[in-house]
Amino acid sequence: QVQALRVKRALQTTSAPQWAKGKGPSCMGGSDDVRICDPGGHGTFFPLLESEQHWSGLIRAPLYVMAMLYLFLGVNIIADKFVAAIEAITSHKRRVRASDGTGRLVTVQIWNDTVANLTLMALGSSAPEILLSIVEILRNGFHSGELGPSTIVGSAAFNLFVIIAVCIMAIPNGESRSIQEFGVFVVTAVWSLFAYFWLVVIVSVTSPDVIEIWEGVLTVAFFPALVYMSYLSDIGYFSKGGRPPAAAAREARFRDSRDGDVYGGREDWA
Repeated sequence: QVQALRVKRALQTTSAPQWAKGKGPSCMGGSDDVRICDPGGHGTFFPLLESEQHWSGLIRAPLYVMAMLYLFLGVNIIADKFVAAIEAITSHKRRVRASDGTGRLVTVQIWNDTVANLTLMALGSSAPEILLSIVEILRNGFHSGELGPSTIVGSAAFNLFVIIAVCIMAIPNGESRSIQEFGVFVVTAVWSLFAYFWLVVIVSVTSPDVIEIWEGVLTVAFFPALVYMSYLSDIGYFSKGGRPPAAAAREARFRDSRDGDVYGGREDWA
């Protein structure tokens, strides 16, 4: 029995895949995998030294917690600078002639609000999880890890359920709120639900557990289609009367017929 046990251990050692030694797609999978904190396990940054895995957990735990907080602080600083830069870009304005026939100049934003929210602002708020998924997929040799996909899907589910619930619960009793750009809301809501359906199709139906190149290319192509359809809805392309209500509402916000104030500043008269 002792000899059989030795042979079994030898076979397990020689036939262990690379990911079980912390060098491939997974270091923290099932119970048979080598965890990062165990001898032989390796993560993206830690352990820095091979001897760390033999230290006491009472020493390693505080050090790793401080390192994690330091990395979180760095991500927070980078994301804050990134979002501030995006806000500076999208806040640029220009002077155009008003379309009401008066010939005066009004201040309008260069970036369309809907396009800016769906592209730059969405990228800025989702940059940490996107970069996390990219780093993990590259490190694992284009094998799905345990953190990246779960982070993105979990964030999307959080936005879909929790954020909507908080927005509803935040309305005081006796008051109501209405969606200003209802057409854009319908377009983005339909595309959001389609995104979940498409994820199930490419993961479980067309090519189970494998994302093929054409699926990835088609998924990326859906994004500009979403932005373009939302922009058309925002400018009133799908409205029955042919008049763009969103554009008219924005023009009304930029123009005050009483004193010519534009976002707190005096507008120039032609």
